[in-house]
Amino acid sequence: MNKSLIILFTILGVVFNAQDIKTKRGIVSLDGIHVAKISDRGNVYTFMDLKETPIYTIEFVDKSIVDSVRDSYIKLNRIYNQEKVLELDYISPSAFSGEEKSAVYTSIKGLKIIDERGINIKNLDELFKNNPKRKLDTKTKEAYTTKAKIDKLNITVNNVGEILSNGKPVGYFTNLPVSFGAEDTITDKTFVDIEIYDANSKFIGKYITTTKQLKSSGGKTFTIYREMSGRASILKFPTYKAIAERMAIMDPNFIKIQEKVIVGEVVKDGVQK
Repeated sequence: MNKSLIILFTILGVVFNAQDIKTKRGIVSLDGIHVAKISDRGNVYTFMDLKETPIYTIEFVDKSIVDSVRDSYIKLNRIYNQEKVLELDYISPSAFSGEEKSAVYTSIKGLKIIDERGINIKNLDELFKNNPKRKLDTKTKEAYTTKAKIDKLNITVNNVGEILSNGKPVGYFTNLPVSFGAEDTITDKTFVDIEIYDANSKFIGKYITTTKQLKSSGGKTFTIYREMSGRASILKFPTYKAIAERMAIMDPNFIKIQEKVIVGEVVKDGVQK
């Protein structure tokens, strides 16, 4: 068989296997056959059989992880057996489709829990039994790793510019602008860099207000604010807390994460126990 015939049969195969998916007035149709019903409340979409018995819900989640990295996924919840909720990747018929259309498309094409006979309970149960893992890209994985480290540090900044980790002083800011204390974000574009020192007064790095860039004493740089569009936009001005967190990631020696609390020997009445 020559190459042109192979291409022709491939195209015909795609055409004949394509399904016509439509949603109108809350009714999901597959190749002209009504297969399910759908209702929405906010970002949560409830899928029902044709008798309007709720079977499962799909909730769309779009959240910021760290810096300018966002994560978008769905939460799948089985209404009749709610022992767990699955977090899954979703597929969409196009980059600009609405969430209802994406929820329906994902149910049919991605998760295969709706077919020409309606909602496939067996496939839905198998999905919860196997608990498929999400396919995160490298950038998203790295963002979650960074967030986990930041969460463990539990950094706060008090009203005198001290940096604390889990309640313990670990460093401080200098050259603070006049707005410090009244605002937790750095909005002043002064020509004096805000410097960061550890608890032993060792210089760790600085924040350049004019360029919104962090620079560590070791020469690493990081731009706090990156202009983005749409739902992925982030705040223009960083918080002092965010700067301390990022500096802790840039310089691992700045703040050490204590995995366990170490205590000395117990002494009572001058006698070691």
